[in-house]
Amino acid sequence: MRIGVAGEQGLDRGPLVPFCNVSGSDAKDYLKPDSKFLFFKTKISLVEALAGYTAQITTLDGRTLTVPINSIISPTYEEAVKGEGMPIPKDASKRGNVRIKFNIRFPARLTTEQKTGIKKLLASP
Repeated sequence: MRIGVAGEQGLDRGPLVPFCNVSGSDAKDYLKPDSKFLFFKTKISLVEALAGYTAQITTLDGRTLTVPINSIISPTYEEAVKGEGMPIPKDASKRGNVRIKFNIRFPARLTTEQKTGIKKLLASP
């Protein structure tokens, strides 16, 4: 899926360009271009946030990038993909970064057994 329509005006920043897609994202989840950066949100599970996640990004020029994220992803964590964002106006041969933001889906409820297991797993030694 690609988001954005070429030629339409976008939020006082000039024309919109076709945006890249981040795996797991919906059209309503993208943010917007800002200067030389592209910002995206993607939904991930709590397990992915704690144990690792790999984002698949389709770039502005149609390439697919695989971005492994091995850090623990907190609600404020952002991942940057250098050189894959908006073209820099003064030097079209260079690009800014794509910055990925994460919306972590927490479970709505846990059983008593699940809570006990999580406490055992995450307890400090």
